[in-house]
Formats: sequence, structure tokens, C-alpha cells
Amino acid sequence: MNSIYLDNAATSFPKPPAVAAAMTRYLTDVGASVNRGVYASAQDAGMTTLLLRESLCRLFRHGDPTHCILTSGNTMGLNMVLRGWLRPGDHCLTSSMEHNAVMRPLQDLAEQGVSFDRIPCDRDGRLDPADILPLLRPNTRLVALAHASNVGGAIQDIPAAAKICREHSVPLLLDAAQTAGHWEIDFEGWGLAALSVPGHKGLMGPSGMGALLLSPEFAKNLRPIITGGTGSASDSEHQPAYMPDRFESGTPNLPGIYGLQAAIEFILETGVETLRRREEALTAQFLNGLRDIPHIRLAGPWGLENRAGVISVDFLEQDNAEAAFRLEQDYGILTRCGLHCAPSAHKSLGTFPQGTVRFSPGWFTSSEEITSAVAAVREIAAGAALHS
Repeated sequence: MNSIYLDNAATSFPKPPAVAAAMTRYLTDVGASVNRGVYASAQDAGMTTLLLRESLCRLFRHGDPTHCILTSGNTMGLNMVLRGWLRPGDHCLTSSMEHNAVMRPLQDLAEQGVSFDRIPCDRDGRLDPADILPLLRPNTRLVALAHASNVGGAIQDIPAAAKICREHSVPLLLDAAQTAGHWEIDFEGWGLAALSVPGHKGLMGPSGMGALLLSPEFAKNLRPIITGGTGSASDSEHQPAYMPDRFESGTPNLPGIYGLQAAIEFILETGVETLRRREEALTAQFLNGLRDIPHIRLAGPWGLENRAGVISVDFLEQDNAEAAFRLEQDYGILTRCGLHCAPSAHKSLGTFPQGTVRFSPGWFTSSEEITSAVAAVREIAAGAALHS
């Protein structure tokens, strides 16, 4: 039985072949670090690192590669902003749909004197940007929002939210875990202060890589949460003030950098709009197939407008973990079951504490695989209803 991988919201698989080839080339032919030598292989590593910054800026419409910080992943990037920006006495706004990569740092910071409020979202997981206004306080120093829910797929109206933030001089941190590589993101056009992305989801790169893009004004006042050796300004025991070294201490993940650069090249060559249309077609096929299946409910919007390819199904006549187990054991379909590190989102969608079974197609998913997945959901739901 062949496997059908439908867990791309967790990590994309398979990767474009160029990703593994680039990582192999680094490990077998390059091997050097950056900022630690002037020999040829070190120059190769340095050039590839620069190309990656430039590629990410091109993809997300950011004008300054020095303000593209390479991170170990989206969680690190979000922590760098939340912990580096907020101080005791500050107030932060977020939404009721956030991932624990935002909520756990905020809960930790709350114990240190930072307060936060959640902007309420509707049953589909969407917020009304106007609801930001009554929650703003004189001490509100940051708004942190996920571009799309990793549970229900609803995409927030970030341009409208960003406009309100700009009008009230409050920086906006955007978590693009579920949209980077799938949807157009305009850093400068939207007026973002910070954008954090993972490398291993929609960007189709390796795990252990991410990026944090910062506006120059925001970066000036953002405190590094990790300091140490950068390979630069080695005569000083103080952290360099210039970018990107200010936020990049330690030896970087060079295999990951080579792999992510190859992945971004693939995305830029293919085109984000092409990738989005492909995801939308697969999502439409899946949702259309689910519409007449009894004994299930969809967590998130049925409509395709402003919706990412994250499809969460709640099996009403059986435990969702049992349904996910059967999907793998009987049909070879790999999904993600549970609360998806986003309990607050599940509460907004009405699927707490039982969670859901999440299906998430990717670029390499076929229409035939979607057909098989829908048929499996139908059979499992019908079988459970017969025995209930």
C-alpha cells in the first residue's frame, strides 16, 4: 500500500529534488562556515547565504537583505520579536486563532509583567480588523497575528489590520507559517514591522531553517535574545550593532541555508500565484467531496476565498484519533490529528477538546490522492455511524 502524504501544513514532503542536491553539495564539496575564513569554500558559503537573503527579500517584497535574519525556524523568529520587543508594563494584542509559538511566549511574558488580549474571531476563525481598535491601549506596543490558521485555514485581512496598526503607531508582527510560499506577502506594501516564516512548510526547504524579516526602524529597537560569536568584530566583547550580525550569533545551519536557497529558487521560478492556484484547486476538490458526507463537520470556512489549504475534519461518531489511525492503517493516508499546538484556535472553532483530523495537500499532491482521501473519509464516517 502506497502512502498518501497529507500533512504539508506540518512540513512539506516531498521536497523539490534540488533541495537535497544543494545540501549534499554543501556537505560533500563545501563544508566551510561563513565569516570564519577567506578561502574559496568559505566564499562559496558566504555567497550562498547572501543569495538566500536576497531571494527571501524578493519573495516577500522587502528591500534590504541585511534585515533578513536567518533563524532556526518560525518559533525562534517569533520568540526573537516577542521576547526582544516586549517589556514589563507593555501590552500586546493577538488573536484567538494563534499557534502556541505565539501563545506560550506571551503566557511566559505575562508572568514577567507583560499583558495581552486576544482579538475575538468568528466561527470560521476570522477576525474583523475593526475589532482591534477598542482593544488598543496607550501601552500597546505590538500586534502579533497569524496570516492563516493552521487549524481551519482562514486567512486574515492583514492589509486592513496593518493599516490600523500604522495609524496608531503600533508595530505588526506577522506569523506566515501557513502562507509563506503559498500566498503573496508584501512586507513593505503592507507596512509590516516583522515577518517570521518557517523554511520547511510552504517554502519547501529543510527543517531547522526559517527567516525573520525586519523593518529598519523596528530592528533598531529590537533587543537580541541571543548574543555571542558572529565571526565579525572579533576585537570586541560587545554584540555588533549592525545588521544582520546583531541577530545572528553562533555558527549557522549551512546545510539548511543551501537547501532553503534551492527551495526558494524553485518557488520563484514556479511562481507563487501558480503554487496558490494549485493549492486552491486541490482544496476545492477536497471540500466539494466532503460536502455530502454525513457524521462529520468541517472546522473552518467552506468557501475558497481567502482560505489556505488546511482542511480540518471532526468525526462526530468516533474519536478523531481512531479515525486518523484508520486513515493510515487501512488507506495509507498520513494526516495530523489533535489540537495542532493551537488550543485557542480550536476553542474559537468549537472543536476543543476533541480536536480534528487535519488534511493538508501540497505542491506534489495529486488529484487522484485527494479522491482517495475523500473516499476514505466517507467510508470511515459511515462505518462509525453504523456501529454507534
